Amino acid sequence: MHGVTPPEADHDDPAGTRPGVQDRTEAFVERRKGGRRAEDRSASEEQQARDEQRELYSTLDLALRVGEVLLSSGAGTADATATILGVTAAGGLRGCEVDITFTSIAISYQAAPDVAPETHMRVVRYRSQDFSRLTDVDRLVRRFARGEVTREEASRELARIVSAGPPFPRWSSVLAWGVMAGGATLLLGGGWLITLVAVFTAVLIELNNRWFSRQRLPAFYQQVAGAFLATAVALILYAVHAPVKPSLVVAAGIIMLLAGIALTGAVQDAITGYYVTASARLLEAMLLTGGIIAGVSLGLTLGLKLGLPVAIEAQTIQLARLPVMVGAGALMAVAFCYASYAPLRSLLPVALVGAAGSLAYTLMARAEFGPAWSTAAAAFVVGLAGYSLGRRTGVPPLVVVVSGTIPLLPGLTIYKGLLELMAQGNLIGIVSLTTAVAIGVALASGVILGEYVAQPIRREARRLEDRLAGPRLVGPRRPVRPRQPRPRRTTSRRSRRTQ
Repeated sequence: MHGVTPPEADHDDPAGTRPGVQDRTEAFVERRKGGRRAEDRSASEEQQARDEQRELYSTLDLALRVGEVLLSSGAGTADATATILGVTAAGGLRGCEVDITFTSIAISYQAAPDVAPETHMRVVRYRSQDFSRLTDVDRLVRRFARGEVTREEASRELARIVSAGPPFPRWSSVLAWGVMAGGATLLLGGGWLITLVAVFTAVLIELNNRWFSRQRLPAFYQQVAGAFLATAVALILYAVHAPVKPSLVVAAGIIMLLAGIALTGAVQDAITGYYVTASARLLEAMLLTGGIIAGVSLGLTLGLKLGLPVAIEAQTIQLARLPVMVGAGALMAVAFCYASYAPLRSLLPVALVGAAGSLAYTLMARAEFGPAWSTAAAAFVVGLAGYSLGRRTGVPPLVVVVSGTIPLLPGLTIYKGLLELMAQGNLIGIVSLTTAVAIGVALASGVILGEYVAQPIRREARRLEDRLAGPRLVGPRRPVRPRQPRPRRTTSRRSRRTQ
């Protein structure tokens, strides 16, 4: 048999392939390469989307944890909101919305109008008077806003700040509470003997409160127990006929317990328009103050049942004691600041502000302006000086202002009203308690007014966001916008001349 002879074209093609087959092969190879490039491009886009989503989550988590520290330390809602917006803006997220309800923080971010928003929430589970943590977080936020630390470094630093222990020994903080109560006794006209008794009583109250905290008992019961303990010590002094003023021990104990109530933050929230959080803070302040009233009332009732001569000694303000009163006010402010673990560099400005507030109150009261107006004027001085000195020393003004208001708390007025109400049963006690409430409101509102006046007048202050933010006691003054690289000029000088 003879084989079939292939076409001549096949003999002329040394590769043994037809042109159509070669074209189809090349097209197939190109499609494979294009498919690989599309897959690589799709994988790259997916990886980029995951990286952007991870950066979004990291920025929102950092902002939420910063806000949690601020709220737990007693900062106002306006301060916490503006600081959170500053963190998100520095992290590249513009147009975030923040919602704070005293016990929770929610942040919502929408990248585009046709994209679903991302909403993250964090619950504030603890409250602590830790000024060192507040100061460290405030400094960290400022460094992050200036671009000195990256997002990852800021997150690690924040975790270290939150998990770190107190900068001072706990026994020194307990002793500082006693020194603060002793300063209150000196401020109210007590001698050295009753001052030592007040120091001892305050140390017992603080140790009792710390034990209650370890037992997970609410703060209300701590206030009741602390107020009753102070009243019980006063009753013992009455029973042994000690040559002192036992009522000053109760007044010092009340001032010590009032120092942990964030009344300034409540009034600040109300003034700046955050009425929900203001209502929650005011309710908390009323509840804790009610615990103090309940504890003192229980002690006074027990004293009346035992027939002890409970009384209030008259308090007169003498200009001859002015240096002692001013020094006692400074001592109270410094002791509270140290007991709250504030940085040591803040003690000097706190002492100056506390002394200035005590001096202003003494002069106003001596001029018979009344307790409420005298307190308001002194609080205005504290707010005015506290803002400037706090910023100059590198600590949040909240630390200086809150410490400076301690000598102005109405401890003796509350005790006087309760005693009049329990012993005499007339309306005079209600008037005294109403005066104490007026003093508290005047104290907080005077501080906020001082903050408004102390703020520097700048062109940026006229912006709507600054006006709505109100007085800033912590955090950056205005949200920092992310820096955008400036475009390079491609046109040379010679080409511009020819044009």
